[in-house]
Amino acid sequence: MESIEQKYEKLGDILKSMDRVVVAFSGGVDSAFLLKAALEFLGPERVLAITADSETYPVREKEEAIALAKELQAPHVVIHTSELDIPGYAENPTNRCYFCKNSLFDHLIPIAKERGFEHVIFGAIADDLGEHRPGLQAAHEQGVRAPLLEAGIKKSEIRHLSRQFGLRTWDKPSFACLSSRIPYGEAITALKLSMIDQAEDFLIQLGFRQVRVRQHDNLARIEVPAAELAEVIAVAETIHAKLKEIGYAYITMDLKGYRSGSLNEVLSPEQQAVNAEAVK
Repeated sequence: MESIEQKYEKLGDILKSMDRVVVAFSGGVDSAFLLKAALEFLGPERVLAITADSETYPVREKEEAIALAKELQAPHVVIHTSELDIPGYAENPTNRCYFCKNSLFDHLIPIAKERGFEHVIFGAIADDLGEHRPGLQAAHEQGVRAPLLEAGIKKSEIRHLSRQFGLRTWDKPSFACLSSRIPYGEAITALKLSMIDQAEDFLIQLGFRQVRVRQHDNLARIEVPAAELAEVIAVAETIHAKLKEIGYAYITMDLKGYRSGSLNEVLSPEQQAVNAEAVK
């Protein structure tokens, strides 16, 4: 079994072999670590971080990405995209993430070529192979690389190394786009995304760091870690009033607590299967 240090060295070899890279940079745990590693192994003159700003990406996340890129002294560009304009995306199929990633790479690859960068890379990790990740297929089809995955680096190892390197994202809660809060098959609209963003932002302001507001028509299902359920109850009236103001008719709490990708629980094993061959 490879040690964390050996995996990081392997990551360095992978990045050096690419020479010049564009990093798809959301500002999350994985992409922040990937950007840090790329800067260390290649130098800032051979790295460009690009953040895609859209209706599915909260303003707070964009601002954090901009601030973090500045802290890392990374060349950084913010581009504007719109997932809702992608044919088939708004219908919210189970492979929704494929359309999103495919469109993202459609934007990044021309920029990379225009500026003389040989590769586009993104923050997929080893853990993703066991989850429902249609975006991996899009990356494979477009020749976009996932160095962290190729090096066999897991989320726990990324957090460990991020803390060791002084990255403030080391304990940042996991994040997924706002569309992931809407059950498959229910249409994604700008209004729904705005409601979810406002609701989650309010809960974050109340002190809940790891939070999801899953939207089922006009019902909000709040997820926080199981250990924090009592804290939600303690401010239930405040939360209820605010979410009603935002536009929800019913406000509920998931008694099982937060878990990543809870809306995938309704998928069949076949739908959840990930084609690992796509990233070999």
